Amino acid sequence: MKRLVPFALALVLAACANVSRMDGEQVVNERLAVHLTDAWNKVSDPWDIDPYDTWTQEGIPLDHLRFWGGVRPGQPLMTKPAVFSRAADAKEPRVPTFRPGLPPEKLVSLFEELYATAGTVTITKVQPAVFAGQNGVRFEFTLARRRDDLDMRGVGWVAVKADPTWGEELYAATFVAPKLAFYQRLLPMAEDVVQSARIKPAKG
Repeated sequence: MKRLVPFALALVLAACANVSRMDGEQVVNERLAVHLTDAWNKVSDPWDIDPYDTWTQEGIPLDHLRFWGGVRPGQPLMTKPAVFSRAADAKEPRVPTFRPGLPPEKLVSLFEELYATAGTVTITKVQPAVFAGQNGVRFEFTLARRRDDLDMRGVGWVAVKADPTWGEELYAATFVAPKLAFYQRLLPMAEDVVQSARIKPAKG
């Protein structure tokens, strides 16, 4: 019964968000284009403007596919304050923030920190990969979600593109769902969208 209460609360909170059914070509932050062969539900929070797009098949408590398009140096990857612990340093940001020149393992650490706000994260695999036409990494992780004790699995892709104006821009995607049933069933659909990603030329 204790597991059902926070889950029901999550459903109520998710119901407060704006949800739109999307398919075909979609563009994230005017910079990252993807093609949806299968329709996804795009979720947006009317109270917070996140620096990523969020899509789901079964509802945010059960799965989400996120995309970051053209994150510039100094920009955070999330809006809500982080709750994970880090070394005491007043100059460090409270949220994972993209900085130029980060090696692959540090890029993965940004997303480890991001998901650590929801529970305990363990990175289980990191390997070279191509995302949106750029050399980057693909990483896998587990998440023991704090609010309802669900064991989640996740996968992410991240790459950095040189930009003549900003120096570097970060492009990324993550997919997360419960280990049992949902992850294995929905992962191929998420990967289809990720594999279609391409970077659009900057306007102006």
